[in-house]
Amino acid sequence: MWWGRDDKGRFHRRPFYKAEELDAECEALLAEFRRSTGRRFDVAIDTDDITVMIERHVGDLDVYADLSEDGHEVEGVTLFAAQRKPDVAIAERLTSDDRRSNRFRTTLAHELGHVILHDPLYQEKLAMGDLFAAVTEERLICKRDTMVDAPMADWMEWQACYFSGALLMPKRAMVDLAKEHGDGINGAPRFGTDKGADLVAAAMERFIVSHDAARVRLSVLRLLA
Repeated sequence: MWWGRDDKGRFHRRPFYKAEELDAECEALLAEFRRSTGRRFDVAIDTDDITVMIERHVGDLDVYADLSEDGHEVEGVTLFAAQRKPDVAIAERLTSDDRRSNRFRTTLAHELGHVILHDPLYQEKLAMGDLFAAVTEERLICKRDTMVDAPMADWMEWQACYFSGALLMPKRAMVDLAKEHGDGINGAPRFGTDKGADLVAAAMERFIVSHDAARVRLSVLRLLA
């Protein structure tokens, strides 16, 4: 990771992460959590465990939040505050609807990404005496259409998207899955083909994620052409 100028103007500097650094960060986070809780390493992370994991890093987690005032497309909000842990709110409609359980998992992991990767930036910005600080807290709003596949130009959302995918679908486990469904000859299957559809479906089932989340993760890892 290296530091550079924030073209968005939110901070006086921003971190640049390589994809493999985010993969390693998430695998280390998962390994530490599983060691401390005695959970198995060879299964998808349980939704309750994601909740416990995020509760370790925040001041308050509200999974039944009414975020309607922020707009119907808003599914998660992280409140960063000076000299304390962030608070996270998840839209109640994701928590209460079993049909949206995969999106709920993705949103939890996405907001955890913001907490771990970006809270240090806000702490620096909101610290007493920081010339950039006009307030003592800031809300970061996350919308549905950038929850799993944000453009790299929106660097904070892209980093949180990648973190979410890497936490729910660890790289080594995804490579192993791709090998199980490959023929060893033709390389990565193409999206839209039967082999590509089978691989996406297998990732959805094994890691309990949505079609879009599985497709994006396989694509960024170049396991799906």
